[in-house]
Amino acid sequence: MLYQTIVFAPLIGAIIAGLAGTRFGGARLPEKLSMVLTTGLLFLSAILSWVAFMGIAFGDAPDTTITLMRWMDIGGLKADWALKIDTLTAVMLIVVTSVSALVHLYSWGYMEEDPYKPRFFAYLSLFTFAMLMLVTADNFVQLFFGWEGVGLASYLLIGYYYKKPSANAAAIKAFVTNRVGDVGLALGVMAIFLVFGSVEFDVVFAAIAENSDRRLDFLGLNLNAMELIAMLLFVGAMGKSAQFVLHVWLPDAMEGPTPVSALIHAATMVTAGVFLVCRAFPIYEAAPITSGFITALGAFTAFFAATVGLVQNDIKRVIAYSTCSQLGYMFFAAGVGAYNAAMFHLFTHAFFKALLFLGAGSVIHALHHEQDMRKMGGIWRKVPWTYGGMIIGTLALTGVGIPLLGWGFAGFFSKDFVIEAAYEVGAAGGNNAAVFAFWMGIVAALMTSFYSWRLIFMTFHGEFRGDHHTLEHAHESPWSMRIPLVVLSIGAVFVGAAFYESFRYGVDGFWHGALPGGDYAMAPTNLYAAAEGYEGASDGHGDGHHKYPTWVYFAPLLATFIGFLISWLMYRNDGARRHIATVQDTGGSPIYRFLLNKWYIDEIYEATIVRGARALGDVFWKIIDVGIIDRFGPNGIAGFTSGASQRLSRLQSGKLFHYAFVMLIGVSILIVIGVRGLGG
Repeated sequence: MLYQTIVFAPLIGAIIAGLAGTRFGGARLPEKLSMVLTTGLLFLSAILSWVAFMGIAFGDAPDTTITLMRWMDIGGLKADWALKIDTLTAVMLIVVTSVSALVHLYSWGYMEEDPYKPRFFAYLSLFTFAMLMLVTADNFVQLFFGWEGVGLASYLLIGYYYKKPSANAAAIKAFVTNRVGDVGLALGVMAIFLVFGSVEFDVVFAAIAENSDRRLDFLGLNLNAMELIAMLLFVGAMGKSAQFVLHVWLPDAMEGPTPVSALIHAATMVTAGVFLVCRAFPIYEAAPITSGFITALGAFTAFFAATVGLVQNDIKRVIAYSTCSQLGYMFFAAGVGAYNAAMFHLFTHAFFKALLFLGAGSVIHALHHEQDMRKMGGIWRKVPWTYGGMIIGTLALTGVGIPLLGWGFAGFFSKDFVIEAAYEVGAAGGNNAAVFAFWMGIVAALMTSFYSWRLIFMTFHGEFRGDHHTLEHAHESPWSMRIPLVVLSIGAVFVGAAFYESFRYGVDGFWHGALPGGDYAMAPTNLYAAAEGYEGASDGHGDGHHKYPTWVYFAPLLATFIGFLISWLMYRNDGARRHIATVQDTGGSPIYRFLLNKWYIDEIYEATIVRGARALGDVFWKIIDVGIIDRFGPNGIAGFTSGASQRLSRLQSGKLFHYAFVMLIGVSILIVIGVRGLGG
């Protein structure tokens, strides 16, 4: 019952809290009880998840599949509702439940003034349950169920302030954008069933080799089946994990309450796409073209999102674009075959990104819901706990550490692992996508450092630039909000070093075959595994590092330092005030405006897709529906009937001589017919 409790405890809390507004036995369920129940059940799931993780990854607990019930049995389509338990699942369980539990606790303080707390906590728990269903799925249909459940819950949470037009618009944008990606995922699942006759992971993965040369016709093209399936699945991942082109919903999702931002961006929804690619790694091993595309797109997303983050002024949007950029790192790691690197960065990112979001929420709470960094500054003495947490989160995000000595914050271990993996594949085989990813990773690291320290300097240092009445009343957050910051700070400092060897080398059978990392013989076509054999690569675990040229180790650290230095020179002390005044006076340079407007991607969508869809809708509505179908269909028949009845009604005048005249005409017609009949 261990795993059943982990998965279904949040659902039980969501159901009870969601019904808290109804009356049980003539009395409402107390608001505080619904908060205690949902939070307590999440902490139970989190504790049990850590127990399960330690048992699977470092103990004797075997990989297993727990069948709950037969779900679908339609012709050849059979799918159980089952829980697939292996190291990959266990990693996701602790990420999802740990961050969600801390977000629940944090929400006690952040949502204190909200009058609908049971509804909010029910949505959080529902979100968590949907994500747990996704990561424990035994087959693609169950994964799709969790995938859509997360989409529904995100719509409810992003649009939680439903009386706020911008929140409603953001919720709809997230929902619609993800539906675009979900079409690809649905088609991918259908193609899997078409090719393999099954949707179960184990059956599909075992049959990949014998179907690797199979071809399918799609949109008039004859394509390799594995490449087609891999690409369709990745389209779904692009939407959920906000990769370039389908990234536009992610920044607008900041309209939801800050705890929602932390939950969506750190541990649940946006990591689903990375998890999907890693779970389906045997498919991507057989699809090198798609893997190359993932590498290039992930690298470009890391670069693109970082450029936009350079100039954002909303404290939450800076962190949101940072999330988009870090997801790009995860994808290009998966693209080059370093799935363990992708999962390691996903793991560490959950801690420091949740810390940054919750820290930003603490700042917003202290400044009475102010989110514009241009109206902040000099508040670190007012909120020392928050300031300390944000500094730790920034050090982890920017990857501060000492290469070759094995010391650093969480992001140092995972991000450098990702960058080194791209270098290794690029150097070994001349893989252009991997080379591109390596350099984009270095450049993005510089920009990440710049915008992260810009946030720190603009928010906490220099002179306060907002309403001084707000500054006078600024205060540190309550302990319900501080405790999650402390716990996440500990994670942001230590989880990288603590789990580096296990994630990178799969020591003691860490992965159990769930990923190729650590046991490369399980996936001989893996690019990252193949790179192990090139001259200059690792000759063993040695000092815990692969043996690259020294500059490869120090390039990310140098980029991070340069980014910090530029930020310090521009924004230290009153530099932020001078910069803001200059931009307000001049409007900024063309490059600044280009980045501030997010490369005008939203405007391009508005001018093409949105207006085009609206114009097409007008054609179908006004011309085809109203002008043709309604005119000659329902309205035409109704109009003819109405007109005919009006004309016939004129015969009913109520005057006797009119009726006599009609009768006379009728009799005359009958006589004529009779005479003609007799004459014939």
